[in-house]
Amino acid sequence: MKPKKIRSVAVIGGGAAGFFTAVNAALINPDLKITIFEKSREVLSKVRISGGGRCNVTHNCFDPERLSKHYPRGEKTLRWSFEQFQAKDTVDWFEDRGVKLKAEDDGRMFPISDNSQSIIDCLLNEAKKGGVRIRTKTKVEAVNPKAEGGFELSISKSSPEHFDAVVVATGGYNREKAYGWLKKLGHSINSPVPSLFTFNFREKVLTDLAGISVENAHVQIEQLPFEEAGPVLITHWGLSGPAVLKISAWAARDLHDLEYRFDVLVNWVYPDKEHAVREKLIKLRESNARKTVSKQDHFPFPNRLWDRFLELSGIKTDKRWADLSNKEIHDLTQTLFRSRYNIQGKTTYKEEFVTCGGVPLNEVNPDTLESKKIPGLFFVGEVLDIDGVTGGFNFQAAWTNGWLAANALGES
Repeated sequence: MKPKKIRSVAVIGGGAAGFFTAVNAALINPDLKITIFEKSREVLSKVRISGGGRCNVTHNCFDPERLSKHYPRGEKTLRWSFEQFQAKDTVDWFEDRGVKLKAEDDGRMFPISDNSQSIIDCLLNEAKKGGVRIRTKTKVEAVNPKAEGGFELSISKSSPEHFDAVVVATGGYNREKAYGWLKKLGHSINSPVPSLFTFNFREKVLTDLAGISVENAHVQIEQLPFEEAGPVLITHWGLSGPAVLKISAWAARDLHDLEYRFDVLVNWVYPDKEHAVREKLIKLRESNARKTVSKQDHFPFPNRLWDRFLELSGIKTDKRWADLSNKEIHDLTQTLFRSRYNIQGKTTYKEEFVTCGGVPLNEVNPDTLESKKIPGLFFVGEVLDIDGVTGGFNFQAAWTNGWLAANALGES
């Protein structure tokens, strides 16, 4: 099939990647006729809920190489892509349109309004200025390449429509069957599995303490070579927080293979080593001799969590520090430094469902994200086998993908 000059573009999917492709292609080439097809009632729904409704736009990391290290799948491709459009470019793009971003202590970046509507309004405004047509509640059921070039789109409850180029920005699917229409186009699919999820306890040893977080803990999967440090949040079901979500992304396929049944080891006093924890407890036994063990000032835990650690170590909270035996010191040290929890199952992180899997990156041109199999067919966003850890990295991949595809479309 011979490539033809692109005058009309269909973008399938009204999320971050699809919108960014459409508005930038329209900006580069105002003569393009661009239509976004969104099967649901509203566009940019994931943008709306991200970051608790604030929209975690990107991450405060402006070095392409370091930025690419936050992607369990896609690092090598994104390393080059970020040389073309990285987090700093995202910040500049939105600020040039009146939406200033701010960085929080953990590196996440949000609009200064703390409202995702600022990002949505910006993208909708750019679409309007660029003459991008938006069609919601419109499902594209098939994409059929034509021998003479271009594509015929089969649209639910409507007549077929023709476009010179098609951008697939449908996001990730949680079932391989849903990718069937892309397989019919000759593309293979890396089987999708969940990424970014929380761990569910088999035994609910901490769940009545839901809402308590520890600022710096270390989490390790006992059966696998994965570990992460950072904040850990106790939930009604088990463990969450950045450290858990990151490790769930890096270990996504392995944990799927284990059917989400595994053991995690948690160092609640990271970066302290075992001997340092023991020494602190011995000093507490000496300095707080007359006080009960529920009273301490060496470990930054809420009282309820500290009392639970004592209970799990077999120590009564009304016992005096002076009466702690060496064995009890040892047991409490192990609870603080190396707690083992049996995990059975997972919970998707809020509504921010992310998958690993999708169209393999070796089937697209890394410079343009155009299919190597079908000219004029592009893939952007999570439909590709790209996913990042939590913290704004998945949106950054979407913006970068969209930028590359838009430039290829606009200059064609």
